[in-house]
Amino acid sequence: MNIGSFCRPNRFSGINSNSKVGNKLTKISNNLEEINKKIENAKQKANVTQDVKIIAVTKQVSTERTIEALETGLVHLGENRPEGLLSKKEVIQTKAKWHYIGSLQTRKVKQVINELDYLHSLDRMSLAEEIEKRAEQTVNCFVQANVSGEESKHGLSKEQVIPFIQSLHEFKKIRIVGLMTMAPNTEDEATIRKVFRDLKQLQQEVVALELPYAPCNELSMGMSNDYEIAVEEGATFVRIGTALVG
Repeated sequence: MNIGSFCRPNRFSGINSNSKVGNKLTKISNNLEEINKKIENAKQKANVTQDVKIIAVTKQVSTERTIEALETGLVHLGENRPEGLLSKKEVIQTKAKWHYIGSLQTRKVKQVINELDYLHSLDRMSLAEEIEKRAEQTVNCFVQANVSGEESKHGLSKEQVIPFIQSLHEFKKIRIVGLMTMAPNTEDEATIRKVFRDLKQLQQEVVALELPYAPCNELSMGMSNDYEIAVEEGATFVRIGTALVG
């Protein structure tokens, strides 16, 4: 695939002829191949069959590196700042799926809400109200749950998630497609696994409510250091930056 299909004319002309860029592209391809193998192994180990989509977290890499990621066949891109998402989307002419994976300030909703495909950080009513006000069409949202209870993390407590989702029944622009969480930064696999398992249980409780605006079939959990455990516990989206694009 020619890189020009992702860019405005001449913006990155000749990029594929640069050996340094070619080496980077090969590295991302190799990383992706390894990650896909580990995902499949994790699914087999846990005897699970869900489709797992990889979000390439490009928040700390250049637009050029993001384009290289797309050249490998990746579709889903994750950004955590309005400026980063908007600047890359302006350049990249593609059918990439854009995920906003950071905490979104209410005052910045109007900048990005009509530029993204998924929001992974819905965690408060003021944000929901601003989305309802600013969105031009229905927004696919993940409710962010702070399953670990760490003060340093954003998100609703486990006990708050279902009442919050139920309170959104009159919002026409919000569709709750799933739940999102971040595990603690620890080497303790049992602790990480419990966080992911608890989120899966919470997701099943939401599904059982059969709310038309909250199918909640997706689980966004797992990053570079713990995505294999997340897949074993039911993740359908994994957010991978360092291990994939550097």
